[in-house]
Amino acid sequence: MVKKINTSAGLLLYKFQALEIYFFLVHPGGPYFTKKDEGSWTIPKGEIDMNEDELDAAKREFMEETGYLPGGNFIALNSIQQKGGKIVKCWAIEGDIDPAKLVSNTFEMEWPPKSGKIQTYPEIDRGAWFTFAEAKKKINERQISFLEQVIAHGK
Repeated sequence: MVKKINTSAGLLLYKFQALEIYFFLVHPGGPYFTKKDEGSWTIPKGEIDMNEDELDAAKREFMEETGYLPGGNFIALNSIQQKGGKIVKCWAIEGDIDPAKLVSNTFEMEWPPKSGKIQTYPEIDRGAWFTFAEAKKKINERQISFLEQVIAHGK
């Protein structure tokens, strides 16, 4: 399967509760992120397959990482570029998900390095709802723009 180089697509799920907006973010699985918290959370996202519609890729990745597929009015947000150069395309969608019921796909990697042991890890190890202020601290700093765009869209 051929991938579009350095481009990912994802969804930013949000909801309103007690007159406040909440954002759903996920924490990457695997040994590199075990002890990382602030600045490590992200929108559910992943690589776009060649000739795949970008919104379809975002929906597929959200489903693969959470076990849930939101539906409704998808709002296209401006793309961002992460520190490593990857372009991330994002759509916001209002919805709800129970973080306790997440089902993530898995990946394999050699761990510890050079040990010859192949371990299996979930692509995301947890998800949670955050207020705007909390989400700004938790999310990858380059993705803060997505949160701000949703706030601006609602005004």
